[in-house]
Amino acid sequence: MISTNTRALLETPISDFIISSEKVAHVQIGNSAEHALLVLTKTGYSSVPVLDIKYRLHGLLSSKMITESILGLERIEYEKLGNIKVDDCMDRDVTFLKITDTFQKALDLVINHAFLCVVDDEGTFVGILTRRVILKQLKKYIYQVED
Repeated sequence: MISTNTRALLETPISDFIISSEKVAHVQIGNSAEHALLVLTKTGYSSVPVLDIKYRLHGLLSSKMITESILGLERIEYEKLGNIKVDDCMDRDVTFLKITDTFQKALDLVINHAFLCVVDDEGTFVGILTRRVILKQLKKYIYQVED
């Protein structure tokens, strides 16, 4: 049986916990893999959202995906980086949340992802929700219940 306090946490909208899109590095469809690799390297992120010019989410891109796209039979073909586009090597099958989703849904999904992209009803990217933020909220809740 779930307590009233637990239910309140699980039903909390994720909008309270997201990191705003203005603070999140991203790349755009049409950017070169070279540019994306630079963004990933400079930010230190493992992956970044791929957006169109209207800020709609289209996928995620990681350094590994870029590297795999330039692997030749005998060497890494760095010269291809400028010619390969982000949309040629990104992952289009992205698990995401809607801004109206609850903490419970985020908790269920974040188990398999370091972060989840969050979109509004039109599919516009509004930010990310990280596993770290979810864990911090759980820790805060657990210590409040114990007191």
